[in-house]
Amino acid sequence: MNHIYAVDSDVQSPPRAITEDAQVDRLCSDRSALLSLRVVMGATAASALGYTPPDGGWGWVVVFGAFISIGFSYAFPKALTIFFKEIRQHFGISYSQIAWVSSIMLAVMYAGGPVSSVLVNRFGSRPVVISGGIMCGVSMVAASFSSTITHLYICVGIVGGLGLSFNLQPSLTIIGKYFQARRPIANGLAMAGSPVFLCTLAPLNQFLFDRYGWRGGFVILGAMLLNCCVAGSLMRPLVIGGASAAKLQANGAVKLNGAPSGNGVEDQASDRTPQCKKSCTNCISCCLNLSLFRHRGFIIYLIGNMLMFFGFFSPMIFLAPYAKYRGVDEYSAASLLSALALVDMIARPGTGLLANTRWVRPRVQYLFSFAITYNGVCHLLCPLVSGYWGLVAYAVCYGLVYGMVCALLFECLMDLVGPRMFSSAVGLVTILECCPVLLGPPIAGNI
Repeated sequence: MNHIYAVDSDVQSPPRAITEDAQVDRLCSDRSALLSLRVVMGATAASALGYTPPDGGWGWVVVFGAFISIGFSYAFPKALTIFFKEIRQHFGISYSQIAWVSSIMLAVMYAGGPVSSVLVNRFGSRPVVISGGIMCGVSMVAASFSSTITHLYICVGIVGGLGLSFNLQPSLTIIGKYFQARRPIANGLAMAGSPVFLCTLAPLNQFLFDRYGWRGGFVILGAMLLNCCVAGSLMRPLVIGGASAAKLQANGAVKLNGAPSGNGVEDQASDRTPQCKKSCTNCISCCLNLSLFRHRGFIIYLIGNMLMFFGFFSPMIFLAPYAKYRGVDEYSAASLLSALALVDMIARPGTGLLANTRWVRPRVQYLFSFAITYNGVCHLLCPLVSGYWGLVAYAVCYGLVYGMVCALLFECLMDLVGPRMFSSAVGLVTILECCPVLLGPPIAGNI
């Protein structure tokens, strides 16, 4: 048998013979280590959740439903900007005043996070998403009869924003219940709904305005938003041993393989229930895990995101109006959002695949930091571009970095706090981020 000789670099000794059989065994052991990564992650999820996520099966149908819900939640407030110039002229208002429509909608979508978290913990994702779809559809039909800008603030901003909140948070939560090892890929595919819908809604809204006006367009968009009810119906609760995963997480009395399951840091759901009646603070603690504010990583994540969100959505909201201001025609201005969304569409699942590799998965926080830095540099260079093709180049770069940030935004949060506390973490993060989301676009409009 042939032999391969290796020399130990640390100790001066005669060459050691390493047989080909030993080399094959070493290669096989390396492959076994790679294949065991998913098993280890599944075991970790089992200890954290009380059950092992299936990482597939009906979970991919759930991802498709989340794709639709998240797509409408993130893309709809931005796609509405196509109507802004004409609505501003109709009501005789400033750019800052019309910017409050999308700003209020996004702020309420984030501020409704705790309410959505409480409802998801109580009833599950499916009924909450269906209710959100109905609210969104009704709000847009009601907005078509608006006679003042205040009516748009109430119908589109408040009612529609709360409906989008009921679509967003449950969709993010249920993915964590179905996936663990493949969670970055699942999150990336679900978050890709935003650019896909933005790429479609931007030119569609321009067509609806040209054909039916902004009032008729709002009615048709309201009917389209009812598809969120269909997406919610696909979010079947995960049944484990006769009990749904939501119930396993909601009460610590249910056990699986002798291991209790809870919704917080400690498995005390059943013990805490009587205490919820004693004070308002204890009642809130039953619904949202306030112990997250003692988590250093969560606090750093929260502060950084609040600063970032002051300017995160403003470039998206003002891209089409800014292009029209620079002399670009209406359809070309709408095509900038489509170009941005097309790149974003590729960036999100691509970032999910990259984050799921064994080299990047343990260091996903660093990839997230790089994406945020790239985001800031991209916007600093925007004033230097000129002409339509310069704006196209900016839209492509912005779409790439926007997709990277959005694909990693909630994945990093779940990595920090774990799947059991994720629902409460999303609720707390979104309500605190609503202030910069609300104030950012109007401030940018004044500037």
